[in-house]
Amino acid sequence: MAGAGISNWQSYYGENSIDQWMIPYFGASVYDDPAVYAKSSPISFIKQVKTPTLVVVGERDGECPAPQSFEFWHALQAQKVPTQLVVYAGEGHAFQDGKNRSDRLRRTLEWFDKYLSAAGPSAASTIQ
Repeated sequence: MAGAGISNWQSYYGENSIDQWMIPYFGASVYDDPAVYAKSSPISFIKQVKTPTLVVVGERDGECPAPQSFEFWHALQAQKVPTQLVVYAGEGHAFQDGKNRSDRLRRTLEWFDKYLSAAGPSAASTIQ
């Protein structure tokens, strides 16, 4: 399950609203050293992904913008990895609407039940 994830550090550099930490972390801007961003980007390794992935994101997330989730979901589809994308209208990085928080939890449990059922007891049966 990828919730408000970052798939491509290079494009993220220009999309997010909290970029002041990126130069100290990566050691340069994406314009000065794009390779350091690429080698840390999940999208660079998408051909190796086999894990079924539920992708959820808030439509108005400024910290992990929705296009990052779109890119990851699209790449998973292109690789024939089971995936589903859910975009929550009006939500930011931290979901405010209780119905959306409940829906995200329900979908996550259903996803894990579906893809981990052979691994043992269902996740839903262990959560009260």
